[in-house]
Amino acid sequence: MIKKWMFLIGAMGLLGTSQIHGQDAPSVMVIEAYSGKVLIASNSTQRRPIASLTKISTGVVAIDWANASQLDLAQVMITVPETVSRVGGPNPLQLQPGDQLSLRDALYAALLASDNLAALSIADHVGTEILRKRGKSGEPVVAFVAEMNRLAKALGMQQTRIGNPHGLEREGVKAYSTAADVARLSIYAMRRNAFNYIVRQKDRQISVMGASGRRQFVVRNTNELIQQKGVLGVKTGTTEAAGPCLSVCMDRDPLLRTKPDGTKGVTPRRLIVVVLNQPDRFSRARGLLTEGWDTYDAWLAAGAPVKDRKREIISVPMLE
Repeated sequence: MIKKWMFLIGAMGLLGTSQIHGQDAPSVMVIEAYSGKVLIASNSTQRRPIASLTKISTGVVAIDWANASQLDLAQVMITVPETVSRVGGPNPLQLQPGDQLSLRDALYAALLASDNLAALSIADHVGTEILRKRGKSGEPVVAFVAEMNRLAKALGMQQTRIGNPHGLEREGVKAYSTAADVARLSIYAMRRNAFNYIVRQKDRQISVMGASGRRQFVVRNTNELIQQKGVLGVKTGTTEAAGPCLSVCMDRDPLLRTKPDGTKGVTPRRLIVVVLNQPDRFSRARGLLTEGWDTYDAWLAAGAPVKDRKREIISVPMLE
């Protein structure tokens, strides 16, 4: 069984449209995840590269596949494919074709340390299994990326096109997203317990089995804000074309409120902050978290008014 969204091509509203731009003003989106209330937005629907924020989708697709297949992430062993030689860039795990590691450890490497080779290895394994399940042949990574784009469409990410599982720019491949779309993806991803658990870790020890035996590594979270109280993740990303990018999730304790009918209600609170092409991404995101909470609290105190739902509220489906 494969997740329903893997067959779903949705048509959902977005906060406007725009064209692809170069290195210009940053994009910002701040949203309260449970209500969908847009709190702060600037260039939020502008298409641009998002670098390793792409790996949020890589992780979600892999975790949804494992859940749908009733598989334990720690028990699924993946083999590093020959195609990792084409990725380039840092290789912190010293991955070589034929090496093996658990899907769980590969996710830690990809989502915490932003390891591009680990992301490609995840895509190769899961893509192979998806093709096998469907009785089809083809290129596994291409099949996996197709699922990433299906998920994006199902979530209403209408200004997003994913080109690969790691987020590096490739000549001739158009890949882009927006701050609003990354916020949608981040909301969905943080609903997944396994994803939520992985990206909130400060560091993690993982192991790789190679021709010379087992190698141990400690991978560390590239998100500097993970030290801040309430911050749960989500992901960093940087390339020359995308600039420094960041998606952050922060929870506060639920509010106990009295409803109009006199009954008590519990209001969960979660902020998603996305900044794209932001040189001081961590300090900017820290400021936006403070500003976002202040704006949300004021909105809630005023009775949570909504004048234009299409512009003020982003609804992210569950896709169960």
